[in-house]
Amino acid sequence: MLLLPFAQHLQPARRAWMKLSRWQPRIETTHSLASALGPSSLPQALQLTFDAAIDALAARQLLRGQSWAQALRQEDPRAFDAAVLRLVEAAHALARAAQLRSPDGRLAFWSQAREVLAAQSGAGQLERALLLVALEWAAADPRAPATDALFDLRPSAWLHLQAGGPDPLAEALLSAAQAAGVPCLRLSADLPLEDAFARGLPPAQVTQALCDDFEDLAQCSAASVLDHLNAGRTPVALIAQDRVLLRRVRALLERQGVGIADETGWTLATTAPAAQLMALLRAARRDSTVDECLAWLKTPLATGLRERAGAGALSALEARCRQRGWSSPAAVREDRLLPGSARLWKLSREVLATFQGGGSRSLEDWLELLKTVLKRLGADEQLAAQPAGGPQLLDALWLKRSPWPGSAHEAVVKETTLSASEFTAWVSATLEAAQYVPPLQGDLQVMITPLARAMLRPFGAVVLPGADAATLGPVPAGPVLVSDTLARQMGLPTIEDKRAALASQFTQLLRSPALTLLRCAHRGSEPLAASPLLDRLDLARQSAGLGPLPGWVDPRVVVPVEVRPQRRASAQAAGILPAALSASAVESLRQCPYQFFSRVLLGLREVQELDQQADKRDYGTWLHAVLHQFHTERRDGVEPALSDEARLQRAAQTQMQALGLSAAEFLPFSASFARFVPAYLEWLAARAMQGQTFVDGEVDCEVQPWGAGDPALAPVRLRGRIDRIDAGPDGHRLIDYKTGGLKGLKDKVADPLEDTQLAVYATLVRAGAAAVVAAEALPQAAPATPSGLFAEYLALDDAKGIAAVEHPEVTQTAVRLVEGLGQDLLAIHHGAALPALGEGVACEYCDMRGLCRRDDWEGAAP
Repeated sequence: MLLLPFAQHLQPARRAWMKLSRWQPRIETTHSLASALGPSSLPQALQLTFDAAIDALAARQLLRGQSWAQALRQEDPRAFDAAVLRLVEAAHALARAAQLRSPDGRLAFWSQAREVLAAQSGAGQLERALLLVALEWAAADPRAPATDALFDLRPSAWLHLQAGGPDPLAEALLSAAQAAGVPCLRLSADLPLEDAFARGLPPAQVTQALCDDFEDLAQCSAASVLDHLNAGRTPVALIAQDRVLLRRVRALLERQGVGIADETGWTLATTAPAAQLMALLRAARRDSTVDECLAWLKTPLATGLRERAGAGALSALEARCRQRGWSSPAAVREDRLLPGSARLWKLSREVLATFQGGGSRSLEDWLELLKTVLKRLGADEQLAAQPAGGPQLLDALWLKRSPWPGSAHEAVVKETTLSASEFTAWVSATLEAAQYVPPLQGDLQVMITPLARAMLRPFGAVVLPGADAATLGPVPAGPVLVSDTLARQMGLPTIEDKRAALASQFTQLLRSPALTLLRCAHRGSEPLAASPLLDRLDLARQSAGLGPLPGWVDPRVVVPVEVRPQRRASAQAAGILPAALSASAVESLRQCPYQFFSRVLLGLREVQELDQQADKRDYGTWLHAVLHQFHTERRDGVEPALSDEARLQRAAQTQMQALGLSAAEFLPFSASFARFVPAYLEWLAARAMQGQTFVDGEVDCEVQPWGAGDPALAPVRLRGRIDRIDAGPDGHRLIDYKTGGLKGLKDKVADPLEDTQLAVYATLVRAGAAAVVAAEALPQAAPATPSGLFAEYLALDDAKGIAAVEHPEVTQTAVRLVEGLGQDLLAIHHGAALPALGEGVACEYCDMRGLCRRDDWEGAAP
């Protein structure tokens, strides 16, 4: 009986043996031989299944009987969740270590572990308690591992080939067989890395490549693989050290039509079907955002809903939500949506409401509910038809099968009660724990495999990307609850054991005909050293007289590309003028004509994110609405007995609800508003002493200032929304609220001709917007038409309090603005160029920078 390290070695070994002799021993691994002797026993209730998601639920049930665990759950739910994960991790490690021993050795292992834990003292009481629960949970399993049957076999002889470090199970098996009088032969293919060449190991063709960054490393790795294939060295082993890097390398190779087999795969959670299902569950949460709902509606799972709502309903729904700034589903107003969008939103809310009613349910009920929703959406068959993970997802979540009767899985499914958020977390954990291995497309040319499984296999060449100190060298740590010292005392693998095994696995790569090692010389601005294994390999080569590691010759052909810097962008819009101009459009024309061309004439806009987290912009919108409600109610005498402070606080709550903002997300700005209220009321009282009274607010105005001039300009309208208009003895005062700093506002009006916003507002009033200053909207003492017109910015959020910054000579500035703007518009109409200026602060935050290619201009700053 010949025992090999991995199942991947069986077929090559059997073929090689047949070439040497017609007689061959039985060639197996310990696990393949145990599987052939009989099936393993199914885990029962609360027994370890080695399914991390299921065992986490069982661990919660185990901790229910521990008073200290329940106290932790009540005090810190997140810490309790972390403790559950650590408990499962430790229990799995202990159970796996016990399974690598003989039946008698297993009993000694549990006894030794208990003694070691009993001797522990000092800090870390919670960790010791969790580790003790993990130990007893793993030790209480009455099932014997399937490999115990190996110790009852009595073959004529045992042969064991060791590669990549010791195999505890095989060592225990041979020791027991040898004690029983069975001949045993131990063969070791391992060599110390320092002595590899001195002991006659055939010198592989080893080369080393230094790459500049991640993308260069990926491209060089793909080029190296293709170079080996072109040289006839097939199949090529591509060592999976960094999964992110390997995904990029695989994409580059697939473009060349290379047949790739992947023995590692990737987590099921990263597949498209899993992403679609998680989008549905995230949208179903009570605290979901509009962005999450839209993300789900864009998936194939919502195809049926989109078809029922009609073409274009989803695009119109998203556009309206972004236009209105609706980030919370509670803020969405169906009466303000187009019919198709309203129908789509209503259908989606009906589906999502299925998950939100009923509170906690058993896992079995949650799974049945998920089946019902998927069937209602017609998504169950759609998921099953997706080859890249769909069937595996349905199988992992038991949506197409049921747990085996009487098994631990069935017990957990029936007895575990979860809330909606806990069920979503369980689905996510299950998909993270499951693996998806893509099928081979075409003939095998490249095999993606971990370092341990590349040993002793007939590869034509090996390519190892990521041979740096950060990727090749560090070994995975053990369970968090088990320190390295504790692992040594309990007989678990230590860091030193893992490093020795890694060195043995790396040494085995030298048996391949060709080995290419690739690494980055730096990570960002920090230098990145080579792996210590490469240093040891270099020393071993030099000791054997082979010289240092030779450099890799890049097989890629260098194609020179002529650098052609772009000229300054410019545009023309002869005969085209906008129908209406806002203050921001006028500002764009003055800052950069090309920005005006893009934003106003072409109507381009950057899509705004619907971020659930309230920001300063949301605060400003809300504060404008609060002040408008406050002053309107105050002017109209609504509930005159209500104090100004109470009225302002009530307006704050009303507008928070109207905008769909929760108190939790708005908490950072609540403190600012608490300081704002007394300061604003004090400023308002001072204004009242000056005879200033509120007339109206949030007034939309639109005029045609060039009606009697050139026919091309006559239709062009100027429009805007004035935040507030006050009246006083000297005339009317236009006020624009600002939540920025006072200094910036002072700089803005330092040169009156450079400020356009207040000048536009003054133009709207002067040019005949009579409704703004209508007599019926003014106090009796105020004149029907303004005897004087003033404009100012009002800084609401300055650290020093409320302060006004007046625009001097706003009437004269408005006249100059209309004259100059009219000349500019006529020039545009007649075909004047609209160049990109690329100057000033306007360029730093311009969302049209990618359109004008500012960074690619000839002579542009890097």
